[in-house]
Amino acid sequence: MNTVDTHSPEDPPVNTGAILQNVVVGLTVSFVALSLGAALGMLSGRGAFSGMVSAGLIALVTSLFGGTRVECSGPTAPMSAVTAVTVAYAHEQLDTTFGITPDQFVILALIGCGMMLVVMSLLRLGRFIRLVPNMVISGFMNGIAVLIWLDQLRLLLGFGGKSALAGPFLENLAVTIGTLVMIFALSPLMRRVVGPKARYLPATLVAIVIASLMAAALHLPIEHIQLTGSMTSLDQFGALLFAQWPRDWSWPILLMAAPLALQLAFLCYIDTLLTSLVIDKMSGETTRQDKELCAQGIANGAVAIVGGIPGSQATIRSVLMLKEKASLRLAGAMVGAFVLVELVLFQDLITMIPKAVFVGVLMKVGWDVFDSKPVRIYAEQVVEKRAKLFGDFFARHDDEHIFVTNREMLMILGTTLVTVMVDLNTAVVVFSILFYLHNRIVNRHNPMRDLKPEIETESFTTQN
Repeated sequence: MNTVDTHSPEDPPVNTGAILQNVVVGLTVSFVALSLGAALGMLSGRGAFSGMVSAGLIALVTSLFGGTRVECSGPTAPMSAVTAVTVAYAHEQLDTTFGITPDQFVILALIGCGMMLVVMSLLRLGRFIRLVPNMVISGFMNGIAVLIWLDQLRLLLGFGGKSALAGPFLENLAVTIGTLVMIFALSPLMRRVVGPKARYLPATLVAIVIASLMAAALHLPIEHIQLTGSMTSLDQFGALLFAQWPRDWSWPILLMAAPLALQLAFLCYIDTLLTSLVIDKMSGETTRQDKELCAQGIANGAVAIVGGIPGSQATIRSVLMLKEKASLRLAGAMVGAFVLVELVLFQDLITMIPKAVFVGVLMKVGWDVFDSKPVRIYAEQVVEKRAKLFGDFFARHDDEHIFVTNREMLMILGTTLVTVMVDLNTAVVVFSILFYLHNRIVNRHNPMRDLKPEIETESFTTQN
């Protein structure tokens, strides 16, 4: 996970060709960002419009001012899943006696998240990301995936106090499954048929378009996306700011919002800085971690006051930009600019998308977040080497190049369960402390090993 500070994350000398290349990369990635922004806005409970606005604004701000030169930030699945918890808390716990609406309370929590990130940067806390064990990261990513799946199942089936999608169940189910199957199938199919140009046609976006067109052609009586906001004029923008701004900043309200803000800030810290490690490894540069945290804080504060959702540096979108030969900060900034333009141009088309389409998209997002590699390795070991695995339960198996030990799997499962049943912060803090207590005090003569990045875990490359 260590990187060598071989290059400063500043833009190299530019020419017209480089500028054009980075603009094209920005346009390509903007379609991925727009479609995921809408889906993650739905996941967060704040709506597709909030997610798309955030996809543009966060990408623009962090690309211009962040500590990673080539990156794409925006709403991510973990951040949106935790935002959904914040939205649910606001609607369940607030009443008229507080003098603040649930939406204003959510905005207050998001502003608090942004402020905490800026404080983290000022205190130079970025370097501590390396203290979180890889197995804990794997466990909480799996916990986030489970939360996403449960939320979408509640929406589809209408249990757990969540309203089901409007319209016939079988039609919604068919659209969900059809979208999910297309996302998995289209990517290899397009690479085979279209070739290298397939990268300009994200499978998720193509699946959304095809599923929406088929639903319209068949006149399916199912619920569609509703854009509850608009920023087509300065007057509407000003009205949106005024409506969203919290009226009550009293201590009781701030104390209620603080734990939620801390959870979002801590997750953004982990999500962003882990992604920066991946990007550093690919680019040969070194992220200015505290500068990146500051930019993330400013961006999350900015989207808060326009009714958006929080985000962080996004692994898949950032990796895609590097693979497309992005070389300037301009590329990420153009992602943000193009998303905001596309949002205005395609508003009417977006309302043609059935909500069930995004249930399918988010099911796939959950799979992308889920770190299946250590689970798969461990399952294979149980089948092939049961005697060796359980003969000495606490063995480290250092002689094996790839091996997930019993203790590692217990840490992963424990972190996953606590993430789902309690919250992310508790899971990460408790199991990180357990890891160091075990290795340095309880069993220092036989310390617990950790997952090897890329070889035994994919949590660094499959999130977002």
